[in-house]
Amino acid sequence: MTAGTTGAEEVSEAHGEWRGWREAAQEALYGPAGFYRAGPEGPAGHFRTSVHASPLFAAAVARLLCRVDQALGRPAPLAFVDMAAGRGELVTGVLASLPAAVSARTRAYAVEVAGRPEGLDHRIEWLAEPPRGVTGLLFANEWLDNVPVEVAEVDAAGVARRVLVRGDGTERLGEPVAGAEAAWLARWWPLPGDEGLRAEIGLPRDIAWASAVASLDAGLAVAADYAHTVGSRPPFGTLTGFRAGRETRPVPDGSCDITAHVALDACASAHAARCAPDRTPPDALVRPQREALRALGLTGVRPPLALASTDPAAYVRALTRASQAAELLAPGGLGDFGWLLQPVGAVDAAALLVDVADDEEQ
Repeated sequence: MTAGTTGAEEVSEAHGEWRGWREAAQEALYGPAGFYRAGPEGPAGHFRTSVHASPLFAAAVARLLCRVDQALGRPAPLAFVDMAAGRGELVTGVLASLPAAVSARTRAYAVEVAGRPEGLDHRIEWLAEPPRGVTGLLFANEWLDNVPVEVAEVDAAGVARRVLVRGDGTERLGEPVAGAEAAWLARWWPLPGDEGLRAEIGLPRDIAWASAVASLDAGLAVAADYAHTVGSRPPFGTLTGFRAGRETRPVPDGSCDITAHVALDACASAHAARCAPDRTPPDALVRPQREALRALGLTGVRPPLALASTDPAAYVRALTRASQAAELLAPGGLGDFGWLLQPVGAVDAAALLVDVADDEEQ
């Protein structure tokens, strides 16, 4: 920050500058006066994720960590890496949900650009980048949708051009998309020549995801996010903003979250492309969140009404749990999130999502 200026003044100075959405969003989200650095409440003050919706989500992730632990032969230490950790809500909940024997071997990491919150569990290491060479589970809940990307729009001549934006959200078309970005569009989000069609160029997310997965020596990396795949890309893109719990126009001035849905299929392919030519990477899976969470023991089934007569307190607890689970599983809501499960080493992602009545005590 320039001496004698405030963060707000710095953002104001940028309002007249035309930049690509990637650069503008990077500054607005992660710069000195950025959205993710402001306020003690962090992102939870502006939007509701699965982590904030219910402690059942952290408990399900803890169960997944136990399954990964068993698949790896119960290593010591066992890593849990919480990417884009916010204020540490997920990693705190996972630690609280682990069986004692697993917790004793678990080394927990929170990866976040903002500073460490006061009062965070001393067992959690707070890092700016994921630790390298660890074995266990890396979980990225709503991280990739906030990795800034360029936006492309088709002009009147049928040419895909980079969208430029000012700090007040005003847009105009820039130069034609070229090079690696054009190649990404051609493979993952081909745009017909109809004027006004838009796409978000997910190449930076592919690179970020492949790098995060590469931090694991063995285990599983999971990205849970708003998502789409190549057969169902939205014709006008998904770029949007969130402020104080409401969707709003995306304005890159640091006042709101800026997000776009993730091409998880492209991210999965990016990791495979980084593997050595003589190594075939284990198969990745993309599944709806409702399917993954059901396999990890969540159910939105209401308790029997008879329980209200025999044990009213237990009935209320079970009803609350069912209501929270239903929100996490809901079609049209959190249940529609995509989970990309990317195994590293001798881990079978599909086997980790086998629905069992009760996991083996670890």
